[in-house]
This record gives sequence, C-alpha cells and structure tokens, in this order.
Amino acid sequence: MFWKFDLHSSSHIDTLLEREDVTLKELMDEEDVLQECKAQNRKLIEFLLKAECLEDLVSFIIEEPPQDMDEKIRYKYPNISCELLTSDVSQMNDRLGEDESLLMRLYSFLLNDSPLNPLLASFFSKVLSILISRKPEQIVDFLKKKRDFVDLIIKHIGTSAIMDLLLRLLTCIEPPQPRQDVLNWLNEEQIIQRLVEIVHPSQEEDRHSNASQSLCEIVRLSRDQMLQIQNSTEPDPLLATLEKQEIIEQLLSNIFHKEKNESAIVSAIQILLTLLETRRPTFEGHIEICPPGMSHSACSVNKSVLEAIRGRLGSFHELLLEPPKKSVMKTTWGVLDPPVGNTRLNVIRLISSLLQTNTSSINEDLMELNSIGVILDMFFKYTWNNFLHTQVEICIALILASPFENTENSTITDQDSTGDNLLLKHLFQKCQLIERILDAWEMNEKKQAEGGRRHGYMGHLTRIANCVVHSTDKGPNSALVQRLVKDLPDAVRERWEAFCTSSLGETNKRNTVDLVTTCHIHSSSDDEIDFKETGFSQDSSLQQAFSDYQMQQMTSNFIDQFGFNDEKFADQDDIGNVSFDRVSDINFTLNTNESGNIALFEACCKERIQQFDDGGSDEEDIWEEKHIAFTPESQRRSSSGSTDSEESTDSEEEDGAKQDLFEPSSAGAEDKMEVDLSEPPNWSANFDVPMETTHGAPLDSVGSDVWSTEEPMPTKETGWASFSEFTSSLRWCPAQDHKSAWRRQRPGYTSQGNQSPSSFLLPRMSWERQ
Repeated sequence: MFWKFDLHSSSHIDTLLEREDVTLKELMDEEDVLQECKAQNRKLIEFLLKAECLEDLVSFIIEEPPQDMDEKIRYKYPNISCELLTSDVSQMNDRLGEDESLLMRLYSFLLNDSPLNPLLASFFSKVLSILISRKPEQIVDFLKKKRDFVDLIIKHIGTSAIMDLLLRLLTCIEPPQPRQDVLNWLNEEQIIQRLVEIVHPSQEEDRHSNASQSLCEIVRLSRDQMLQIQNSTEPDPLLATLEKQEIIEQLLSNIFHKEKNESAIVSAIQILLTLLETRRPTFEGHIEICPPGMSHSACSVNKSVLEAIRGRLGSFHELLLEPPKKSVMKTTWGVLDPPVGNTRLNVIRLISSLLQTNTSSINEDLMELNSIGVILDMFFKYTWNNFLHTQVEICIALILASPFENTENSTITDQDSTGDNLLLKHLFQKCQLIERILDAWEMNEKKQAEGGRRHGYMGHLTRIANCVVHSTDKGPNSALVQRLVKDLPDAVRERWEAFCTSSLGETNKRNTVDLVTTCHIHSSSDDEIDFKETGFSQDSSLQQAFSDYQMQQMTSNFIDQFGFNDEKFADQDDIGNVSFDRVSDINFTLNTNESGNIALFEACCKERIQQFDDGGSDEEDIWEEKHIAFTPESQRRSSSGSTDSEESTDSEEEDGAKQDLFEPSSAGAEDKMEVDLSEPPNWSANFDVPMETTHGAPLDSVGSDVWSTEEPMPTKETGWASFSEFTSSLRWCPAQDHKSAWRRQRPGYTSQGNQSPSSFLLPRMSWERQ
C-alpha cells in the first residue's frame, strides 16, 4: 500500500521512461516492471497504452517465438506480456475492450491450425478471460459477430486452455440476464451436440477427455446456479438439452459403435455419473430420490436419463465380461490377465449410481443380467484392487438399505406380491452373499495359518459382514433379512451365527483398540519432580498450574529463538528479556486462603528447600524475620531531598529507604547504601551484581556466599553496596531463575535454573539490567 502515499523509492523504470528512445523490450527486461504496473505507475501506464505498445504486447502472446532462441528465455516476453495485460489495470482493460482491431488481433490466435501451442494458448485464454469478466457486454457482442467462434472452440477443444476459455464464458458473467443470453446463444450454436459428437472412438483421447470434462462442468455449473437462484423462471437451456433422452442415446451409441475404445467409454460414463448426481431441487419430469443422509428436496434424477441408460444396460454388462483388450500386467504378487481396467471399474461405479436411484425397471434388468453376481466374482478374484472393493461394498450397502416406498412418493421400488425386495432376495439367494463371506473368511484364516499373506479385501469384507448384521438388527429391511438368514441351510446358518459371535466379534473388538496410548507423556528432564514424595496429588490443580507455567515459558523461548543459535541473529538488547515476553499471559489461580494449601506449602518448604549457608549457620532458621537497621547517614541521605521527611512515620522512612534502594540516583557512582553496624548483624545482603562485597566474592558467586552472617573484613570499608558499575537503569521484576533467590541478567545471557515446586510457589525479586 506504499504506492498510495508515494513512499516507494523511485525505480530504474522511471529513469528509462525519461528517455525518448526507450523501447518496450527494455522496460520488460526490468525486474520490477510488473510491480510498477500494478502500482499504477503513471508514466509506465501511459507508455503501455500507446497503440504500438499494446499491439506488440498482443503479438508477443499470439505469435510463436523464434525456434533458434534459448529455451530458457524463449517465452520470457510472451509471459511478461500476459502478466501486464492481465494486471487488472482499468485503463488497459478499457483500451483492449474498446479497440476492435486489438480484439481481432487477439482473436486471430484461434485461426491457427491444431494443435495449438499449449503455453501460448494459456496466455491467450487468460487475457480473453479477464476481458470477459471486466467487459462482458463488449466481448460477448464481439464474439457473437464471429460466426466461426463455436466452430473454432470445438476444433481446439483438445487444448485444455481452450476448454477453460469455454467454461470461463459460462462463469465470468455474473449478471443474470447477460448470462442467460450467453446460454441461449451457445445452445442455438448446438454446443452440447457438438461436444457429444467428440466422444467417439474415432476421436483422439485428449478430445475425449476435454469434451467430457466440459459437459460435466456445464451440468455442475447449471445445477449450482439453479440452487442459488431458486425463483428462476427460465431453465438452463444447456442442461435441458443434455438431459434429453435422444442426446444420451446418441452418446451411448457413439461409445458402443463397433470397436471398444476405453477412452471414449470412460469419458461417456463420466458424463452419465454427473447426470446421476443428486444435488438439485425436483422439477417437472424428474424422479426424486434420496440416499441416506440427504433431504428429499435436494435430489432428483431425470427420467429420460434413466430410460436412455436402461436401454444399454446389456451393453454395459458385456463390458464387465469382455472389457477392451488390455495387455497382461505383472505385479510383485502375481500376474493379472486381464487386469480390472478403468472401463470395468467405471461400469461398476455406474451400477452403484443406478442402484442409488432404486428404480424398479433397472433393478429387474440387473437381476436378469446377474450383474451383482458378476461384480461379486470380481471382488474375490482381484484380491488387491481396493478401488474395486470399495465400489462393490457400496453396491451391497445400497441394496441392503434400499427403503420401501410407494410409487406415488416418486420412488419406485422393486417388490414382489408379498412386499419383499426382489433385489435383496437376489443378493442372498442367487448371489449367495452369506456363503461367499464365510468361505472367503475361512480361506484367509487357513492361508494365514500356513504363513501366507492376509487377503487385501479382508477389511472391506469385514465392513460388508457388519453391514449385514446391522441390517438384520436395525435396517429398513430387517424383517426380510432375518427371514432370509433363517431360510439358509442349517449348516450355513450355524456357521454364520458362530462367525458373528466369534471371528467377526473378535475382529471388531481388535479394530476398536487404540493404536497409541492417550496418557500424558511427561518430560524426561533431569530436574523432574517426584510429586508423590512432595505430597502433590497427580491430579491436583497445583500440579496442572505448574505444568502450564513450564509449558508457557518453554513455548515463549522456543518460538522466539528457534533456529537462531548465533547471537548475531538476535537483538542483543532483547535477548535478556526474552523469558519475560509472555509472563503476563501466564494464567493460573492458587487459593491461598485455604488451610489445606497453606499446610501443603509449609510441608513442601520444610522438605525440599535447602539453606543457602555453607555450614556456618546450620542451626539458624533462615526463615526467621530479620531486622535491618540503617545508619543515620543513610537515613539523612534518603531524606535530604525533602524538607518534610522529618515529620514522616517509621513506615514512610522505610519506604524512603526502599525507594533509594530500587531506583537509580542522579548522583551516579557516589550513591551508596550504608548498613548500621553498631549492632551485631544477623545477616547482610550481598546482591549478585558487579559491586564490592565484604568477602571479595567473585561476580558469579551465588548460593551460600550470597547470604552470610560472618563479620565484615576490617581491612576494607564495609557496609556499602556500590552501584558505580551500572551503566543502565535497574528495574524490579519477578525472578525467573527457580534455583536461587537472586539472579543476574546480562545482555545476551539468560539463566536457566532447575525448577522445583517450592521455588515455584515462593514470591521473589531479582535485579535485572535493562
């Protein structure tokens, strides 16, 4: 957003534009030409809007680059030209949309012979698409005047970029009426019939795929639009044309004409599957169906589509038995002769979609053809094809869950005179589903007992068996399934009952066991605390608060310093404070008014806290309250700044002493704190900062040397705490070092002490250099 305020630095482009002889290529060689164009550089926009520059930009897109150029830079200028023209600059869009000569120059790309250069085609499609979205009326009017536009689109439909352009023409126009005009225009040009004709064995595979995808997207886009505009009085003409029975029959006639071409068959089945998708409201002439979990108002299938497919069910069944010829496939576990193939897999997907409609006539044809039995044979033959296993499982589940409804409710179910589901009886009696499940399970157990590998369909077989059991207990056809199981031969029924209680039950129980434990994994650090010894309950809120405190501190340090081990990657002034970045975010509550917590705190202090002395005062209670007396000189110094200090109370004098102690004085190195030695002191404070101490302790000394009850050495001036070496102000902060009560903070250094519950609970202070 800097360019709005002219805060960006001037680029080399501005310098170039000051020259009168600057060329377009010179500007395009600049790295920041695209950024300057999007930033609305006035001089650059004015230069690009020149007629000769716009014409050159369009020429770069539609003309093939010289063959003798280096491949790395061959498409440099076409790419930059495309990005400049699609940078969404309003002046450029206006000039291109209003200049018919430039549009004609751009349109001439479609006049080239097939196949088009795919990269240049993508540039052309991108530029024309943004013009359609920004100038829809002008561009559509221009294209309508070109009588050969639809012919050229069909000619180059094998190029994916041209297919995208066709779909952009349907999606980029947002106003309802202009969009409806485009749909009517394309329908008058018979775009649907022409795309259907491409799905033919005589056409190339790329044309099959793109034509099929175009028709599928037209169906989805039209249905989505119908869902968004519920009150639309005019139906989508393209969708209505594609759903006509004669169009579907023509499509199926193409793919079953003489030779079997897998590409054409799969492309046609993809179109049928899209038409059988149930995602739209019901209209006149549609059969409403509702699979489990969907509302009745959200799904419908055109009856003409079902009738057209029903007439070719025999041809689809033949594809299951004799698919297009495929070579033998050798795998690591055996030879597939023939392999399943994409054709048969898509035919089974089509059968699954037809079963979802639960149409009586189609169910009868499937029973007569025994298509369900054929796909069950394939299930057990192709042990390792899980794509196949999934579709067969869906087919069986749909048959078991097919509801009983009357024809007046628009769903036609296949029932005999007794009200039974004929397709379900066919599955149990003719296809012998129960027997095949039991035989396959026993075969697998026998193979595994001999050291063989578990069959690849066992997971799907388990789900199918569970689906049968569920249908017996709670399914919509539970009474029929119970009777069909009861009518099984006695030996088969006993095997099934034993299988359900033993093998299937054990498998289900084993499948429900968690693979990974859900218990909390604690840290394995050296300072891990045994909470049983300290009296902390494993589920206590105190332990949880302590754990949360540790994790918040670790997260802060980890995020702020991750990957930066060298000090040069971090701000030296901030390294010392990195542990305090998120102290304010720590959120835990301890109720100190409860007697139980007080007793727990006192017990913890007695058991875990070690004295700081090195043996000189073992009998002395370090927690006993001590009195610190200051010399009159120190008191005079602390009260010299105000004339009213003599009238203050004792507590005010003590506050004044603390004020001098914790705040830097303007006297600098002359400021010292004097301790009254007229009485034998019980202990003296030795701060862990650079100063003169009574023992001459090193700067890094902590522990017993910090707190001492020994007399000061007579050879040195005693009772003074020197702050002369401090170069910056001090501030008071909560201590982060959980091992000592006082901590030194230097730039670039952070003390990481061991943590313990006792030190966690104690309020402490520390000196920290800012």
